[in-house]
Amino acid sequence: MAERLVGKQAPDFTMETVSGDGKDFGKVSLSDYRGKWLVFFFYPLDFTFVCPTEITALSDAAADFAALDTEILGVSIDSIHSHKAWITTPKDLNGLGPVNFPLASDITKKVASDYGVLIEEEGVALRGLFIIDPDGELKYEVVNHNDVGRSVEETLRVLQALQSGGLCAMNWKPGDKNL
Repeated sequence: MAERLVGKQAPDFTMETVSGDGKDFGKVSLSDYRGKWLVFFFYPLDFTFVCPTEITALSDAAADFAALDTEILGVSIDSIHSHKAWITTPKDLNGLGPVNFPLASDITKKVASDYGVLIEEEGVALRGLFIIDPDGELKYEVVNHNDVGRSVEETLRVLQALQSGGLCAMNWKPGDKNL
């Protein structure tokens, strides 16, 4: 039976990263996001088809997330060198191009396993997206089959609902009253 993550402290992690412009390597840990909200998402692989649509859509919405005191971190099982190559390859040559957040390398697959999204027989992660609050509590989790991309609008809506501090009815939208 799978272990529940929502409502618990998010599994800790430390991973190598490449900056969104592909120029700098670094390291990131969950503790680096203390005091901020974090949208933490897994995607299967660099240089694929659905993944760049999600990454660029989240990148395009980065200012909307920043306005909600929220950081974004993408992660796959690829190396930081693969991430850098993807970011620095032009879109018309099947590259990703620059993005507005770092990409992390879970080359050991430990973080994907800890978050329950590792497809062990394939060695890649499912499309898992997690919202972690400023205290490190995992508040939201959605996991998709790798054939289907996620929704930036729904991620923003859920984030705003969580930040509203109250009970939110079905289809709650910013501006709606809490229950």
